[in-house]
Amino acid sequence: MVSVIQPFYEIVVTLFKLIFLTNDENFYRTRRYCFSSLCYAQNPLSVHVLNLENGLPSANVKVTLETQENNKWKEISSGVTNQQGQISELYPKNTALKKGVYKVTFKTGKWFKDNNQNSFFPEVPVIFMIDGKLEHYHIPLLISPYGYSTYRGN
Repeated sequence: MVSVIQPFYEIVVTLFKLIFLTNDENFYRTRRYCFSSLCYAQNPLSVHVLNLENGLPSANVKVTLETQENNKWKEISSGVTNQQGQISELYPKNTALKKGVYKVTFKTGKWFKDNNQNSFFPEVPVIFMIDGKLEHYHIPLLISPYGYSTYRGN
């Protein structure tokens, strides 16, 4: 019995040491170990949508990302949330993160309609600023048919 457990134990200990005991900052920047929503994503922008009515992730929410240029919005990316309610790579791939004002728009009205619910908000625009101080920005959205909340996550 011990011989069956030993390899598993060694893997767990090795992962623990790599994740929690390393002082190498590049370890976190070059690898992707996602055990929770707090993991470091390689893409500089991710979003997460949760339904406050039932506490479950909101899959299949269309999301657009725009940047502000000369007081006008220019769409640079879009996606649809996965089964966990997340888009882990919303910023355009192979593009350097630029400082500036951005807008993420969650198409919540369509999502509620597709789920046979009425909603007061047809979409939720979240305008934010990237100042270049962080390498990753995370925007969670908590939704219900008649309200929402958002914040800068990590």
